[in-house]
Amino acid sequence: MNGRHKAIAAAFKLMAATGADRWSRGFAQGAGVILTLHQVRPRQARGFAPNALLEITPEFLDAALGLVRAEGYDIVSLDEALLRLQSPKRGRFFVALTFDDGYRDNVEHAWPVLAKHGAPWTLFVTPGFADRTARLWWIELEEAIRALPRLDLALPDGRFTASTATDAEKVRAFDRLYWRLRNGPEAILLSAVSDLAAAAGIDPAALVERECLPWETLRALSGAPGVTIGAHTMTHPRLAKLDAEAARREIVESKARLEAEFGLPIRHFAYPVGDATSAGPRDFALAREAGFACAVTTRPGHLVPDHVAHLHALPRVSLNGLHQNEAALRALLSGLPFWLMNRGRTVSVG
Repeated sequence: MNGRHKAIAAAFKLMAATGADRWSRGFAQGAGVILTLHQVRPRQARGFAPNALLEITPEFLDAALGLVRAEGYDIVSLDEALLRLQSPKRGRFFVALTFDDGYRDNVEHAWPVLAKHGAPWTLFVTPGFADRTARLWWIELEEAIRALPRLDLALPDGRFTASTATDAEKVRAFDRLYWRLRNGPEAILLSAVSDLAAAAGIDPAALVERECLPWETLRALSGAPGVTIGAHTMTHPRLAKLDAEAARREIVESKARLEAEFGLPIRHFAYPVGDATSAGPRDFALAREAGFACAVTTRPGHLVPDHVAHLHALPRVSLNGLHQNEAALRALLSGLPFWLMNRGRTVSVG
């Protein structure tokens, strides 16, 4: 855990110790919250695990849903969340659960916990992952750095070199290279990660096969009670890094492909990565034009009535794998961290 996450953890503990996560609800808590999850699987002992923030354990998911129920909050589908934004139920805070990408462990480890709590959930599917043609580049990058003792990479803006002989060196190298690539074009990011994966002997398609659900399982899920399928682009690019026509194709074709595969309307969309550098006003308009009822970002925050006017730029709150504890969960559900972060502003769509 780096310095930033240590500070976040300390803030969560302070909120719990002072009771701020309770007394702030009157002004900080919105009408509801959409939670973002990715992978749910048993804890693995790994010294170098830069993507650990994207995974939680089944035990924590169970505890989180138990706490939500104990607080008297309603766990609702995304369709119900939209209805409640338009016609609020006074005093009934709601939680909607969303899972991005379509990982196998969502069925193997998350679904039994969700069923235990009677919790509806939305799975945002990237057809390219089900086809085994899209790239889990962030996992490729992690596995390449884990395997290589040194990095030497030619990039358009200059060479990147780093020793990766120890876990500590791997952590530093991943952080530096990840954000350098994230700041650049999508094509350069994918090319650079491909070079590292090849050097490490990693097969990207085999990695996707290992991690992501196949079409036959997704088809069975699409008709299951309590499960909603949403779209997550065709290949999981950062849309803001694409030109308008390429971004439009990613959005429109993902909806059409999923509707063809499942024979059901696909009403909801999630922007890959989803922060302000990955999806912006142009992409919000494209999702609206594609006919989605709503689209979700990863900009952190609770839902408020004003979001009715911005249904294609909805915020979500991540259940972060680095903060799997009650203090963190209570703080996130209170809305206080986001009220403080945004200085009381509740809608961010710029």
